[in-house]
Formats: sequence, structure tokens, C-alpha cells
Amino acid sequence: MYVERFMSFLRFEKHYSEHTLKAYEKDVRSYLQFWVAEQISFEEVGHKQLRYYLSILMDSGLEASSINRILSSLRTYYKFLQRESLYGANPTLLVKALKKPKKLPVVIQEDKLNQLLDHDHIFQDNFEGQRDRLIIELLFGTGMRLTELIQLQEKDIDYYNQTIRILGKRNKERIVPMLPHLKLLIEQYLKLKKIENLDNNSLTLVVTIKGKQAYPKLIYQVVIRYLSLITSQQKKSPHVLRHSFATALLNKGADLNAIKELLGHANLVATQVYTHNSVERLKSIYKQAHPKA
Repeated sequence: MYVERFMSFLRFEKHYSEHTLKAYEKDVRSYLQFWVAEQISFEEVGHKQLRYYLSILMDSGLEASSINRILSSLRTYYKFLQRESLYGANPTLLVKALKKPKKLPVVIQEDKLNQLLDHDHIFQDNFEGQRDRLIIELLFGTGMRLTELIQLQEKDIDYYNQTIRILGKRNKERIVPMLPHLKLLIEQYLKLKKIENLDNNSLTLVVTIKGKQAYPKLIYQVVIRYLSLITSQQKKSPHVLRHSFATALLNKGADLNAIKELLGHANLVATQVYTHNSVERLKSIYKQAHPKA
């Protein structure tokens, strides 16, 4: 029901990322298909039916966070229908989001990451090896998100001021510092990229061995491959490196507001989750060091 029109609204008016667009479309189409299978018309769906749908999702094993994301997608969808005068009711207004347990961000210890990145023989000297190293260095060195890394272009690197321009959520730009060793690594990588004579029309910084724009699965594969060399923890992802970046800064005494700006968070609440990791670290040190612990 007006799904294509809804997606155009999100893409061209709300400027949602491709990743978010895919998630919203999947959520809405699954919702509509469910009622077709149940032989219930869309007009008959009220807040009770919506709660029933969410309970089915819960029984299927989905976590509260996933269900809340789906509910958020449906809220946006119904608001769009009302905005365009395509539908009157909005059953999502009478359905509250599920409470979800607070989870501490998963991080990799800073010394382990330094061990990985400072080792001379882990990354090969060829184009692919140096690209992989750059991926890890950028994620841990700037805290950028997966989509931000994929969209990063060569022109976003300011060598003179040693900064990187990152295009974040809702096309919000931020500038993050670039350490000298990262600047040198980018320059070396671009020399190899030029030697490869790749046909890279996208002008994105990180590319495949064929010169095409990098894609999420490639980044995940690189991150998992190299993090597996230094940790046995189950969760290994680009976002773990983002968490590790923020936690490392906080542990070294960085101001929380500064970390918020570097991460591109809209508000301080999202950044404060990293303080819990810092407290847990202090508890661990206290237990190990205090004579009465």
C-alpha cells in the first residue's frame, strides 16, 4: 500500500541512508504481507492487531531492539500515510516500545588493537593488504560508521590540516582529526591504488581489488579476519571498532562532549553509554589492586 511512494519520501525528502531504506522497506512489506496471509484487510488493522503482530515477532525469537526498530518503521509509515491523506488511523500511537535490557558496548582492548596495527608482518605490502590495514585504521582511528567509511571519498581527506570530513546520518557533516601515521598510511595506499591503475569511477577512498566502491560484506570480512587474530570474543564488527575508539578516548580522559562530536551523535545520551564501560574497567582494576578486595 503506497510502499514505493513511501520509500521515495524517505529517500528524497528525509535523505535516509541506503542501509536504513532497505530496513524500512523490509519491515513495511513484511507487515503488509502478514495481513494478506491472515486474510485481514489493511483497514481492519488496529492497535490490538498490531500488538498481535509484534507478539508473533517476539515468539519467533526476535530481540526487543529489533522489534522496536520494526515498530519505529511502522510508525513512520503510518505518519507518512496520514501526512499524504492516504489513510486516517495510526494504530502505532497506542503501542509502546518494548523495554530492552541495557547492554554495554563490546570493545577490543586498546593494547590488542595496537599490537595488530603495529605488527610489521600481519598486513601484506600489496594493494589489498594495505587497503585492509587502512580499513582497520580508519574505523579505530576515527570512530566512523560502516556506511561512512564506504562513502568516504579521496577529496574528503585534508592533508594540510590533517583532518577527515565525514558525511554522517541525515547528511550531517563532521570533521575529525587525522593522526600523522594515518595520513602517511593513506598516502601510501593511494600510491598503490594509482599503480594498480584501477577503474574507480566512484572516487571513493576504499575500493575492491577491481576498483569498485567497497560494500558492507567486504568491510565485515576484513574486520572479522583481522580481529580474529587478536581476540576470541564472538562479536567482531566495524561497530565494535567504533565502540573501541570511543572507550579508548574516554579511558585516556577525553571530554564526553568532545567524544560526542567525534562520533557524530545527535545528543549526549547516546555517548554516555561508554561511561559504563569505563566504570566496569575501574571496578576490575579495583578488585585486582585493593588489598581487601
